[in-house]
Amino acid sequence: MLTGPSAAVRQQAEARLTALAKPTGALGRLEELAAWLAACQGVCPPSPPAAVRAVILAGDHGVTDETGGVSAYPREVTAAMVRAFVAGVAGASVLARQHGVALRVLDLGVDADLDDLGPAVGAYKVRRSSGTIDREDALTAAETRTALEAGATIAEAELAAGADLLILGDMGIGNTTPAAALVAASLGADADQVVGRGTGVDDVRLAHKTEVVARALRRSRDRTADPVARLAALGSADLAAGVGFLVAAARAGVPVLLDGIVPVAELCVAEDLEPGVVAWCAAGHRSTEPAQRLALDKLGLEPLLDLGLRLGEGTGALAALPLVRSAALLLDGMALLSDLVP
Repeated sequence: MLTGPSAAVRQQAEARLTALAKPTGALGRLEELAAWLAACQGVCPPSPPAAVRAVILAGDHGVTDETGGVSAYPREVTAAMVRAFVAGVAGASVLARQHGVALRVLDLGVDADLDDLGPAVGAYKVRRSSGTIDREDALTAAETRTALEAGATIAEAELAAGADLLILGDMGIGNTTPAAALVAASLGADADQVVGRGTGVDDVRLAHKTEVVARALRRSRDRTADPVARLAALGSADLAAGVGFLVAAARAGVPVLLDGIVPVAELCVAEDLEPGVVAWCAAGHRSTEPAQRLALDKLGLEPLLDLGLRLGEGTGALAALPLVRSAALLLDGMALLSDLVP
């Protein structure tokens, strides 16, 4: 069991929030957010995160082959979007610049040759795409271990660069399908409870996507109690790396602001692999995917934003970042009521 954020500092923060020059609870969710950040930093009042670093883990998925039909877009979009991140013109790139966030994209399993983007992008590549999870495992056992270790190494590099808050993003056409399967297997849910429209599929594709997840769950049900075997059966290289990333961040005591369904699915597995990871995480936003809503409820996380976002990439977390900074500033800068009213 991992050591969690400081309970004593959380109590100090909650006491200070009560003493601020405002009615009790008047800052709503910002008060809870400020107390969480203080507990993570181990000091009250906390500093607004200044060295925020975001990583986008990219990969393709076997469920998007010619018989898949689980996405409204072809898998070639994944590689095109990796290029857009490198060029700084993707949605997450725009928000990262706006909020002073260092962002990098890494190819863990894109089904394309991206060597022209330089060695850094593909430094942790495990394989091209993944197995089609309703018919075969996504990864071998060795590939799963490699991806988990890669995710930990990636997080450690961000921490060595001075990160005081991490954001984990995703990019991969079809990735909501393995993410939904991982949530279902982690929480004991059925396919129709977790499958959503992803990139915006119609009713026919939604029904097909649900059946793909149902078949995948039936195929792997005897092995998914173990979180590593669950990743091998139902995940992908990028999702497995995300699990390793979250575990490494929690072990180092650095908080993570989560995005949509993919990072939350990774958190479900990470929490099983290393209990206590969830305490170091906050949910940036509520996505439109039912699997994310179900998982957040089970994990006890309340999203900061609910804007109908479903882009992924870390955009929901990046959009929520100003709230995290605002919560810290309010706890630090507001006067105490006792200072104003003798």
